[in-house]
Formats: sequence, structure tokens, C-alpha cells
Amino acid sequence: MSEARGEGRDQSGNLSFVVGCVDEDHRGSEEGGRIKNEGEMRKGEEEDDDKDDDSPPERQIVVGICSMMKKSKSKPMTQIMERLCKFEYITVVIFPEEVILSQPVDKWPLCDCLVSFHSKGFPLDKAVEYAKLRNPLLINDLNMQYYIQDRREVYRILQEEGIDLPRYAVLSRDPDRPEECNLVEGEDHVEVNGEVFPKPFVEKPVSAEDHNVYVYYPTSAGGGSQRLFRKIGSRSSVYSPESCVRKTGSYIYEEFMPTDGTDVKVYTVGPDYAHAEARKSPALDGKVERDSEGKEIRYPVMLSAMEKLVARKVCLAFKQTVCGFDLLRANGHSFVCDVNGFSFVKNSMKYYDDCAKVLGNMVMRELAPQFHIPWSIPLEAEDIPIVPTTSGTMMELRCVIAIIRHGDRTPKQKMKMEVRHPLFFALFEKYGGYKSGKLKLKKPKQLQEVLDIARLLLAELGQHTDCEIEEKKGKLEQLKTVLEMYGHFSGINRKVQLTYLPNGQPKASSEEEECPTEGPSLLLVLKWGGELTPAGRVQAEELGRAFRCMYPGGQGDYAGFPGCGLLRLHSTYRHDLKIYASDEGRVQMTAAAFAKGLLALEGELTPILVQMVKSANMNGMLDSDSESLTDCQQRVKVRLHEIMQKDQDFTEADYQKLAPTGSPSLVTSMKTIGNPVRTCDQVYALIQRLTSQIRRRLEDPKSADLQLYHSETLELMLQRWSKLERDFRNKSGRYDISKIPDIYDCVKYDTQHNATLDLEDTLELFRLSRALADIVIPQEYGINKAEKMDIAQAYCLPLMKKIQLDLQRTHEDEAVNKLHPLYSRGVMSPGRHVRTRLYFTSESHVHSLLSIFRYGGLLDEVKDQQWKQAMDYLSAVSELNYMTQIVIMLYEDNNKDPGSEERFHVELHFSPGVKGCEDEENVPLGFGFRPASAENQEKQTNQGSLEDLSQDETDRALSLSEPISIKRSPMIRNRKTGSMEVLSETLPTSSKGTSYRLFPSCSCQSPEIKQTGLGFEGCSMVPSIYPLETLHNSLSLKQVDKFLNAVCEHSSDAHAKTMKALSALFDTSSQGYSQTHTYPHPPKALSSSETPVRSPECPLWYSSGPSSTVFSGRSSSPTSVNPDKNFSFSE
Repeated sequence: MSEARGEGRDQSGNLSFVVGCVDEDHRGSEEGGRIKNEGEMRKGEEEDDDKDDDSPPERQIVVGICSMMKKSKSKPMTQIMERLCKFEYITVVIFPEEVILSQPVDKWPLCDCLVSFHSKGFPLDKAVEYAKLRNPLLINDLNMQYYIQDRREVYRILQEEGIDLPRYAVLSRDPDRPEECNLVEGEDHVEVNGEVFPKPFVEKPVSAEDHNVYVYYPTSAGGGSQRLFRKIGSRSSVYSPESCVRKTGSYIYEEFMPTDGTDVKVYTVGPDYAHAEARKSPALDGKVERDSEGKEIRYPVMLSAMEKLVARKVCLAFKQTVCGFDLLRANGHSFVCDVNGFSFVKNSMKYYDDCAKVLGNMVMRELAPQFHIPWSIPLEAEDIPIVPTTSGTMMELRCVIAIIRHGDRTPKQKMKMEVRHPLFFALFEKYGGYKSGKLKLKKPKQLQEVLDIARLLLAELGQHTDCEIEEKKGKLEQLKTVLEMYGHFSGINRKVQLTYLPNGQPKASSEEEECPTEGPSLLLVLKWGGELTPAGRVQAEELGRAFRCMYPGGQGDYAGFPGCGLLRLHSTYRHDLKIYASDEGRVQMTAAAFAKGLLALEGELTPILVQMVKSANMNGMLDSDSESLTDCQQRVKVRLHEIMQKDQDFTEADYQKLAPTGSPSLVTSMKTIGNPVRTCDQVYALIQRLTSQIRRRLEDPKSADLQLYHSETLELMLQRWSKLERDFRNKSGRYDISKIPDIYDCVKYDTQHNATLDLEDTLELFRLSRALADIVIPQEYGINKAEKMDIAQAYCLPLMKKIQLDLQRTHEDEAVNKLHPLYSRGVMSPGRHVRTRLYFTSESHVHSLLSIFRYGGLLDEVKDQQWKQAMDYLSAVSELNYMTQIVIMLYEDNNKDPGSEERFHVELHFSPGVKGCEDEENVPLGFGFRPASAENQEKQTNQGSLEDLSQDETDRALSLSEPISIKRSPMIRNRKTGSMEVLSETLPTSSKGTSYRLFPSCSCQSPEIKQTGLGFEGCSMVPSIYPLETLHNSLSLKQVDKFLNAVCEHSSDAHAKTMKALSALFDTSSQGYSQTHTYPHPPKALSSSETPVRSPECPLWYSSGPSSTVFSGRSSSPTSVNPDKNFSFSE
């Protein structure tokens, strides 16, 4: 169909409508009538008067279009009116703009039905006057359009109709006295009329015509705000560092809803028809995605039954037949956040057909009887159910689950002190510490209170000289110094933990004071450092980019771009993605950077963090409280300390005690160490040498202003090494083995990032501390298999249950953004749907999860050769470094019977993360990335290249390119220091298959990052990441499900006992807490819906956790799947 111009023609060449005056020769009586303007109507009436009355013409129903010309001549309006004219008895008249603006209403054209709507410059008052004068059938009520222009009225009407909308408050200001209003602004919240809105929150002008909507972010996620505006070119919003709200004008403040970066726009045509389209949220990175014609890219999505009911309510409440409104899908619910009134879908022929049909039938139903026009309602289904099928025998990727450790960070630092002052107890009570016996303080206001107490006590202690108080004074001074660092607070930098000790702290070592005071105390743990470095951000973003390659090949617009199949799936709403992170700042920022690379987003991490990353602080799903170790962990630590304190070479008995599993990496490290005490002596001497070198540098005037990596100074570097020197060896000369990981952490950081200092003996310190750390770190999670399983289950039970649920829910109906098959142009497999769940966490969870797979009895090494090879490989891996990945992939074979065990197929893959600085020649070699789905492809007779498809055909299981036949399968490794190896590995399969590149050799780096021989400029050296190795590629879903069930059931008794003991300890004070977190009557069957249950006092966006989990102190509390477990999770 042609667009509205001087004239338009239908496919057969007949004149279909005319806009503007026409002569008599062009006035054919085509079937279906035509669009006319006012002049043509009058001319037609005069000619009709002159004609004979022998055969009176049948009465036409005149539909008038009264709007600004830009709207009435728009492509959607023209397309729909052309179709409306196909109705035999309907004629369309467009009111000229000059008539609307300058003529009185009694001079306006006559019509039986009026389509009129407000836009900028439109005289709504005159339209209301015309409707009173002529009384036509109104498609959209005119008086209600006054309300639609005021967001306050819109929200009032929505509330009255019982439609869900975000929690909000209205701030009305007098323009003459703007300062007189009920607004209290804090650093991380605003209080409007007594209602508190913690950041992130949204600030909307009350006028719906003002599109300058701001989203404010919390300091813990980086602060600042996202400023939304009417689209200008390719931008719809911009990030601003400004964190303060606007001080003039009236606004609605509402809670921010975490929608995973997607907005849904719904278009009704009457109460029974609704079309929905999804687009990237303008607040995500502000870049408008456009197609080749410059139109914003949107994809039609399915509405749930509940959402269709909401659409009906909105249409009827606002009396707007044609009505657009915005839906936010968050936490398993749908919320209306804006009603736009009259608006059409753009660029959907199916919608144009539907809209004209619905409007035409509506007009005929109302007006045909009074004009005695013969007409009956056509009977046809509006919604035809389509069951999409897949073709071909290749397995279809259905689910990807990845557990990923955070990226490169600054060294973590920690200080412990026991406190008994009433001010600390008051603070503990103020923030609800007695509910669970623990308290985590991260917010600026809370840290300021701790700093105030420290300053006060130091002032009081100024006169005392008692030795015990002097020691405490030193710790208080350190507390004060650390809290005063940077000149401002951020929860990503520092946190204070308080733990209630009913009988005080037990004497742990000879360095403690001799006579501990009786009575309860608080253990104060101050943590700082541990921030994600620029190198860590690059690692995460690059891995996110490389991760795309695990998805079906890129077709359509993405043909020829390696790894873009995921972008195609995601942009067409066939990808159900959820990203979870623990509440550590470094973990959240890693997740945000990974999402940026995975989804090809632009700009700052803060908006991505707040919208894409969910808090998973749900009773420890991804968080672990290292201060409260299990009994088993305490016993293991004691045994580990005993073995490592022997001043003699390791004996055969020691090898049996320390490495009962016979792990080659452990045995190698023990051989390197020989005598543990002598090695600790060497390490201590090397640290002393290092601190003296740094002191000399500080005295050198040339080094005065030396800037180290990530804005560190020599003074700060000296502080962290001096603290390690003090803490590693205590007063009696014994070594504190728990400091070994910290020493290795520091020397690894300086070797990689501060190598330019050329400090002597750092490589020797690195070698020895690494050997010690390779024993201490993995063995802290259990020495023998039983201990490893016991500790792993204590850490990972909630995560294991969640993984089990993820795998089960894949083949159930899901409440997610799903592509609508009826309206999808250019997408030939609209039913394809891939579920991705990404869990970002710390070292403890990665170690524990790997222990469960290794020692939980998933497979028998004796009977399964592939598993034996995988176990040998894992035993040889000494370190689970930054960006370690455990990946579970689920495939479906549509040719197998739905009940067959062969229908669903599970694969397990693993990467030890970032490459270390030394000994790269000795790294264990795996057997490559060998998804069994690739072996299937040998059965295909004519496969062709999957990357070269010009349209979106059925997505294949994996994107393959450059097959290379080989006989054996050791990794072909590229040892170039700075290459992002994950992007350029050749990954072989097993000997019977073919090898291929999983990650193509072209590196898709961010434009702002240049690669150099030593990594990425501005990021120090960014080491490459080991590629994924396949641990097993032929597991059945039933097998994995049975294994996960067994693991979870085995640990439920111990878990229940622990929870019982905890609740008994704080029985009275924690009653309210336990009511919110336990549910005695859960459903017996797994529900396919992902609707979380929310604790009533929590703001709604906490439910699936804000994207910045610094707020995750309040966890969501959805129904627990198993009545024995007091853990919960939310999708």
C-alpha cells in the first residue's frame, strides 16, 4: 500500500483514496468507499442534489478524522484508513488542519463517527464543542483526554480501577514558593509527603507532555542519574553524574522497577484486542536501536491472560478505544507506568489489518441499525493459536547456566576487633542486628555513624596508658583511618560487619589478651579493598562477548558477525536472561560488565547494573558469611594449621593427611614447599625486604608523586604490606596460616599491575606464596572427600536447588517476554526460546560447587572414561582464578519421544579463569570444548555453513566454523602474553569428532580499548582467560536431576539443625524475621510461574533484588520449594 500523498492507488491500479479536492471524473463508486477531505464532501453533496432520485444511493457512514495533519497523514493512519474504506458502507473524511485551527466548529465537516485525539497544538476544547454540537459516535472519549495529559490523574484512575502500578507519591510545588514542599532529600533516598523512596527511584514531571523523566541511582551502584527525553536521533537518554533531585516543578516520585532492560508497549483497539511490542528500555544505555529504514526496532510479544485483562481495564477506564500504554514486567508481575491515549503500532501490516477490521466492525455494529444498513457481525477467531515446530535433527539449545567468579580486584583487606562499648550495641540494635545475630553496614550514613563512634572513643582514650586500651586504641585508629579514606563513602569500597558474641570472643591465640572480659560483646570486622579493577572490567566484558559464541549461529541481520546469534535471539525476545550477583560490589560490577559485553550495550555500568543484575542475597544463594564457619570448617582449619606449623619436611604421613585425594596440584605444591615453617620464614623475610624497599622509595624525592595502578600510592602500598608483615607472624613467632591467601593476593596483584616498580625478589615471593596458597586455599574447603562435600553443601545448597529448578523449568511454560508468532516479520522460528541464568559469585561458591560435581557421585570414574579424564584434569588445576566458569548447557532433541530419557541432554563445561603470571608452560591440558551436539552434525547429510545464512532459519545447536580434522585432542594453545585468548582458541573435540573454533579469532573489543603487546592500554596488563574445557558431554537430564536431588536431600538434615540452632539463639527477637522467611505449606509440585512472594514491608523492587545488590540486606521471600529448607529464591 502506498503512503498518503496527493493520491493513492490499490494493487490493481484503481484510485483508493484522495486527499484534497478532486474533480468529478475521479469520483468512482469503488467498492469499499474512499477517504475524502471536506471540499470533496461538499462537492459530492451538491452533485448528489442535482441527480435524479430514481435509485437513491445507499446511505454511507462517514468516519471523520479530526487531528493535527502530521497525525492524520501518518503512515499508520493512512494504512488503517485505507483498510477501513474496504467496508462497503464506510467513507472516511479527513478534517483539514486549517479548518480545525481557524474555522468555528459549525463550519467543520459533518460525520457520523469521530476519531479525534489531542497532540501538540491541537485545540481539544473545540473538538469537545464539536462533539456536543453534532453528537457523533466517539471512538476515543474527548473529555478523558484532559486527564491523560496529567500523570497525577492517570495514576489516580489506574488506582481506582485496581490496576497494579509502582508505589508512588506526588510532590506538588507552588511555582512562586518552590522551596515550600514536603520533600526531604538524603544521599540515597528521598522522602515525599512522609513516604520514603530509596534509590533507585524515578522522577516524572506531572505533565504527561514533559518527557524529561529522570532515574536516580544509589551511591553503592555508582550514583548519578539517567536522564530520559524524547528521542533525538539515536539517543533516548543520557547518563549524568548529578545525584540531586530537581528543585523546581511538580513531580511524581515512584519506585524503580527492575525489568531486565526491557519495556513493553501495549496498543488496544477496543477492550478485546491488544497488541504488545517490546523494546530496549531507554534508561538502559540510552542508545535507540534502529533498523535499516531508521525506525526504532521493536518486536511483538505475547501478553499473558492477566495482562490482557489489564489492557481491557485501561481501555474502558479511560474510554479510549484506540489506546497505548506502557507495561513494566518485574518480579513476576506487570505494572502500568504510563497511559498515552490514542496511538497506533508502526510498521506492522498484521496490526493494520486487525485494527481496521476491529474499528470497522465496531462502527457498523453501532451505526448500521439506525441507518438501516444490512450488516451482520462476521464470526471469526481473533487469536489463532499457532504451535511452532522445529525442523532438522540437530539438538536445540534450551538452557545455559553459568556460575562465574568475579574479575581481577584490588587486594582485600580486613581488620577484626572485639567491642563492648554501649554505643556499638546501640548501633547494632538500631539496624536490627538482634534478629539474626549479625549486621552488615555498607550505606554511607551507617559508616558515618561507625566513624563518629571511633572518633568519640579515641578522644576518650586520649589520656589512658593501660596496655590493653593502647592495643584497642591502635585498632580504633585503624578503623578511623580506613573509614576516612577517599574522602567519601561507598558501599563498594568498605563495609563493617558486627557479630553478636553472647560470651565474648574465645581466646584464639597467644596474641590475644590474657584475661578476656566476661559477658556479651560484638566482633567488629572492617573490610576494605577488593574493588574490581579496570582490568577486571575488561576481562568481564570480553568474556561476555566471547560467551555469545555458545549460542546458535547468527542469521538475518547478524550473518557474518561471529557470535551474534545470541544478539539475534535476545533482540527478538526469544532469550530469557536473568543475571544474579552476590552483594559484593566487585561481583556486581563484574556481572554488569559481562552483561555489557554479552548484549553489546554501551556507556556506563551503573544503569546496566541497576536494571540487568538481580540481587541474589537470599539466605546465602551466592553470598557466604566467612565469619560464621561451620563446625566442619573450623575442624579443617585447625588441622590445616597444625600440619603447616611443623618445622620439618613433609613426611609420607603428611602427604596422606594433607592430600588424601592424591591431587597432583597439591602434591606438586607440597614438594615445592618441603618444610612449611622454613618456607614461611622465607616468605616473612621476603615481605620484610619488600617493605624496606618501599620505605626507601618513599624517601626518594623522585618517587614522591609516583602513581601506582588504579590510583594507589606508595604509602597505601606500604600500609597493606606492613599490615601483612605484622599479622603473618605473631608475638610467639608462630605463623598465622590464614594470612597466606592475603599474601598471595597482594604479591599477585603487584606482580601483574605494579611490575614497573622493579622491586627485588617479588617473583620469588610470588612463587613461594603461590605454593603455600595452592595448599591452604583449596584445603580450607575440606581436606578429604567427606569434608569437601560437607562444606560445599553448607555453601551451595540454595544454589544447587536453584540450578535444579532452572533445568526443570526450561521445558515448562514461562512468564517471560515471548515473541508473538503471528506478528513476527523476518523471524522464521518465533517459537525458539533459550533460557540463560548467570550467577556471579566469589571463590568460595566456585570451589564448593566444583567439589559437589567432583565428589558428589554424579558419575563413576571407573566406568566412565570421559569423566575419569575430566577428574584428572580438575585435579591438576591448582587455582580457580578470577573469571572461573562452570557452565551447564541443556539441549533438546525434538525427534525423541517427549517422555524419553534421550529427549533432554546435559553438558558440563569448565574454565579455570584468568591465566596466572608464571609457570604457564606447566598448565594442565584439558580435552577441548566438545559439545556432543557438534558430533551429531556428522549425521547431517548437507549441513552447509551456519554462519552464512541470509535469513533467520531454524537456529542450530551451535555455531561451527573452520573444521580441522585431528587424530588426538590436546589443546592447541596460543601463548602470546597479552592476547585475549578466549577469543582466539582452536578448540578440538574428542578423537572421533572434528575440532573447530568455538570463539572465532577476530577479537570484538570495545572501541575505547586498544590491545597492546602487554594487554589493554589504560588497564595495565589484562591476562587472557582459559577457554572452556568439556568435562562431560553425554549426561541425561534425568541423571543430573537425580544427582541434584540426592545432594540436596543429603544436606537437608544438617541444614535444618543449623537453622534450628540459630533460631533458638535469637528466638524472641527474630520471630518477625522467621515469619517473613519461612513458609510451612509450600506447593507440592514445582510451579512453572516465576512469581515471587514479597515480604510486605519490602519495597517491590527488592523482590528479585535490585540490580545493585548493595540493597540486598532485605532479601525477597518467595515460597520455599522444600518445607525442610529455610532458603528461598526469586526469579
